[in-house]
This record gives sequence, C-alpha cells and structure tokens, in this order.
Amino acid sequence: MRKWLMLLAALCLTATIDQAAKAWALHNLQLYETAQPIPALVPFFQLTLVSNSGAAFGILPMAGDVFLVAALLIIAGLLLSLRAVAADARLAPFATGLVIGGAIGNMLDRLQHGHVIDFIHYQIPEVISNVSNPADHAIVLGVLLIIAENFWRSRRA
Repeated sequence: MRKWLMLLAALCLTATIDQAAKAWALHNLQLYETAQPIPALVPFFQLTLVSNSGAAFGILPMAGDVFLVAALLIIAGLLLSLRAVAADARLAPFATGLVIGGAIGNMLDRLQHGHVIDFIHYQIPEVISNVSNPADHAIVLGVLLIIAENFWRSRRA
C-alpha cells in the first residue's frame, strides 16, 4: 500500500506543479518571448515560451495524437511493472510517480491546447539550445532514479 501512496503523491505533486508553472508561463509570456529572471545566468538559462506539437526537441510535429496514445500505453506499462516492485523499494514508486505525473502534465497540454507548453530554456551557445517544461524534467529525473535503484538493487544482490 505504501508504494501506491508514494506513487500517487509524486504523480499528483508533479502534475500540479507542472500545470501551475505552465499556467504562469502562459499568463506572463507571449509566444516566443524570452524573459531573463536571473541576468547572471543569461544566455545559459532563460524563460522562452514555445509550443511543441511533436515529441522531445520538436521531432515529429504532426504526430500529437500518437503521443497521447503512446503516453497512455507507457503509463499502463509502468503501473503494471510497479506491481512487481518489491514492497521495500524506496525510489521506484516515487520515480514512477514522477514519470507518470510528467506524462499526464504533457497529455493535459495536448488535450487542452493541442500542443505541449515549453518555457524553460537552457542553452550552451553554439552547442545546444533546449526549451522544456517541468513535466519533461520530472520524466527524466524519474527515469534516472528508476535506473539508479535497479543498479543499486542488482549490486546488492
């Protein structure tokens, strides 16, 4: 029961923070407008409002409905796999909640706006520029935590 409560808490917190942050961005930034909340970090960190109808990095921009279905299948798979996780697992339920909460946050964007709202802009000039959102960050962190826990469990076994 504990792992399901942890998953639910992480999922709800992630989706809530994501949607609140995106609402703030939509209310305070115009499309493609850049804000520099921490001038000392420019150009490495800024806020730039963009819409993303595709996958990560804007690939496959016309496949939004496919990503909705894929997200639902991934969520179902994660929930099924969590049933097999040991009751004493500490990170897996929380990490799974991060991934599912992030997926739900981006799904809500697609359903409400027809695209995902991105606004957290990281860049290394002339190397990489990426605009993402809290849901994306939660998904990446959740996946890394799942990998880390699997690694630690296999080392102990």
